[in-house]
Amino acid sequence: MTDPNRSAALSVPRTGTALRTPSAQDRKARGTAAPPVAESRTGHAPRRARGPLYAALDLGTNNCRLLIARPHEHGFRVLDGFTRIVRLGEGVSVTGRLGDAAMERTMEALKQCRNKLRDHQPTRMRLIATEACRAAENGPEFLGRVKDELGLELEIVDRRTEAELAVTGCADLIDDTAQGALMFDIGGGSSELAWLDFRGGRPRSQGRMSASIRSWQSLPVGVVSIAERFGGVNVTPEVFEAMVGFVSEHLKQFRGREKLRQMIAAHPVHLIGTSGTVTTLAGLHLGLERYERQKVDGLWLKSQEVDDIMRVLLNMPFDRRVTHPCIGRDRADLVLPGCAIFEAIRREWPTERVRVADRGLREGILISLMDADKVHKRPSRPKRRNANGG
Repeated sequence: MTDPNRSAALSVPRTGTALRTPSAQDRKARGTAAPPVAESRTGHAPRRARGPLYAALDLGTNNCRLLIARPHEHGFRVLDGFTRIVRLGEGVSVTGRLGDAAMERTMEALKQCRNKLRDHQPTRMRLIATEACRAAENGPEFLGRVKDELGLELEIVDRRTEAELAVTGCADLIDDTAQGALMFDIGGGSSELAWLDFRGGRPRSQGRMSASIRSWQSLPVGVVSIAERFGGVNVTPEVFEAMVGFVSEHLKQFRGREKLRQMIAAHPVHLIGTSGTVTTLAGLHLGLERYERQKVDGLWLKSQEVDDIMRVLLNMPFDRRVTHPCIGRDRADLVLPGCAIFEAIRREWPTERVRVADRGLREGILISLMDADKVHKRPSRPKRRNANGG
């Protein structure tokens, strides 16, 4: 459902320092320069925007996403973006390996990303791969091929880093009056959860939000793996309940599970979801004839509203999902598996509200890189001179 061009004018407000300030060695490894290409595809050196450019690429189980941005006021403005559903992790839960067709689809998408990086030549960038390449036996081999053929060096990040980057990217959507929040990111092959507890004080900046993570978990389930296990085309209420139950068993391992329930009962806490599943539900709730990010990102949904949307989806035939402007052919078999993951989380930790985030890992990467470079650091005021000029 993601429009490759819909992020082109995004400006994300932010302040503060990085979630985890990289060491000099980390910054050299992770904040690499653009591929060594002197000219753009047009044969001319690209026109440089004022100020440094930054790039973030997230290669997941289902999607390949790229953002290129430059600092703007206390945030950043996206200059270019790319999103394509590649289903790199298709079949990994069964075979343990990336399939040939999936790798070819992904290579084509990465070529487009490489071309955009050539054109813009960002000062620094970080390119990450997540669950599909973590789980697949031939994941590192595939990334070696990407480096050899395209000149792009992707790093496989661990699940903790993935959760922290998602928190950094979404932190400014957390309600200022909340005492805590449960952030979840439903992916293709895994889903990350992070419990944020502000009862001891709230961090001053978005970049320090990781200090408030009281507990986190990476579930080895995502929309692709659930669809492969239970099916995603003809999903009966019984099949949907089986999906929810399967995910719920994994949630029992969440450290602090009961304490989070107690906190929700006694303090203002809300969910915040970043995933195609949640943005799809938001689009359906709004009755959008085409996806509009500015209407979806930051939207609040009440618990009853989520119930109503899920009921509509469960009763929607597969053919209708295919043609729906907020779902589409690429997501038609994945949206109900995603809803099952979301529903398991809601049943485990019921809250009155959930906030929708059309942002995540890429934004977290950009914020972290810019904070590490202190591009928004305000100059110190000059000392006042006394009458003697001292």
